[in-house]
Amino acid sequence: MIDAPPTLLALSAYLLSRAGKSARARVAVHLAAEGLRLWHMAVLAALADFGPHVQGDLAARLGIDRSDMVKVVDELSEAGFVERTRDPADRRRVHVSLTPAGEAALRRLVSDAGAVDDSLLRPLDPEERATLRTLLLKILAAN
Repeated sequence: MIDAPPTLLALSAYLLSRAGKSARARVAVHLAAEGLRLWHMAVLAALADFGPHVQGDLAARLGIDRSDMVKVVDELSEAGFVERTRDPADRRRVHVSLTPAGEAALRRLVSDAGAVDDSLLRPLDPEERATLRTLLLKILAAN
C-alpha cells in the first residue's frame, strides 16, 4: 500500500500526480538510454503524427517555450532525427521535419513507452486499462 496520509489518498489529484511521477520517471529511463528527454519524444511524435511544422507553431502545439524548442530541435537535428530548413519566403521561419532516423527512433521510444505502460498498468485488466485511458482523455480534453 502507498505510505501516504489517508487525507491525501482521498484526493484524485494527488493520486494522479503520484502515478504520473512514477510513469514519467520510468519513461525517462528509456529516453535517457537514447540520450533523449520527454520533450524530444513529444517533438518526434508531433512531427510523425501531424507532419512538418514551422518551429514556432510546433512550440505552440506542444506548449513548449520557443527558446526551449530551439534547444530541443538543435539536439534532435544534431542526432539526425529532424531536418530544419528556412522558409524561402520568410527566412525567419524555420520548418522542421522528421528524418527516417527520427522515425526509427520514435518507433523504439514508443515501444519502450508501451512496455512502461504494461508495467505500470499491470494491476488493471484490459477493460480497466481502456476505461482509465478514456477517463484520462476526458479530463485532459476539459483542461
